[in-house]
Parts: sequence; C-alpha cells; structure tokens
Amino acid sequence: MALAKEKELFTYADYCTWDDNERWELIGGEPYLMAPGPSQAHQESGGELYLQLAGFLKGKPCKVFMAPFDVRLNADSYDDTVVQPDLLIVCDDGKLDGKCCVGAPDMVVEVLSDSTARRDRFEKFRVYEKAGVREYWIVDPDSKTVQVHILKNGVYGIDIYSANDNVPVHVLDGFVVSLRDVFTH
Repeated sequence: MALAKEKELFTYADYCTWDDNERWELIGGEPYLMAPGPSQAHQESGGELYLQLAGFLKGKPCKVFMAPFDVRLNADSYDDTVVQPDLLIVCDDGKLDGKCCVGAPDMVVEVLSDSTARRDRFEKFRVYEKAGVREYWIVDPDSKTVQVHILKNGVYGIDIYSANDNVPVHVLDGFVVSLRDVFTH
C-alpha cells in the first residue's frame, strides 16, 4: 500500500524568496495566494478605519499599519505563519524590525472580501487567538457589521456592532470608531 504524499510546508525563509509581484500569506506552513484588487466597499471601509485610527494615534507610541505589511505571528518557533491583515496596531516598538511585525500585534482588522471571508473568520481567527492578538475586528462591508473579538484568558469573546454604532477600541483607551463613517458607501 502506497503512503499518501505529505504536502509541503513552508517557513518565513521560503516566503522571502517568492515573487514580489504576488501577495502571499502563510498559515501553519500552508501558502495562500492573496486575491488581486479588493472591492471599492472594502477599500472605503478599510481606508476610513485607517484614517480614524491614524488620526487618534498621531503623536502617541502605538502605530497603525495597513496591508501589505507582514506579520510573523510565531517567529520565535516554527516561523511558519505570515499574514497581511488589512490593518494592524502595534504598541511595542520592539516588535517592529523595519520590515514587519515580529509577534502578535495588539490589534488586527480584517475587512471581508468574497475570496478571503472564510479564511478571515476561521483560520485567521484561530491563529490570531493562539498568537495572543488582544483585539481582532472582522469588518463586513456588505452587511455593514463589525465583529469585535477581545482576548480574555486566551479565548476570544465577541460583540457585534452595526452601521450606526460607535465602537470602543479596547487596546486604545478612550478611542471610539464611528461606524457611520466607515460604512458610508
């Protein structure tokens, strides 16, 4: 009886050799080609969130980044998970190496697209939770909702907000996002 061929798994070192003209993510050593060109609604929602976050963080120690920006979630062990969230906040400068975030950001935002929704809701949810990302937002431009996952004792709790809500950002004390502005499209 022939054994099934094991699938090839990759690391960050492999990832660094891949074609720069294509965007990839690596989750548990498995590569995922990123879909080209997000929708207008995706861009508008993500752009407005970035503007609100960047405005609040101006002159503060935390920094906000937008894709493409690599996040090496388990760089200290297998180094087999590299993601490019739509937005991320890093409050520890020691996690920034000039090219990417090494370790878990404080907050990650994924804006859903048809091609990535399943991965954002399931695979990335699990890797963000396991890596210790303190706050994870899943923004759905179609339903005009935001799922906010807050890490407590290693497990995410969830709150769901809709288009007219104001949402507190738990990792940024005193800051609230206006979803009315995020979902103007």
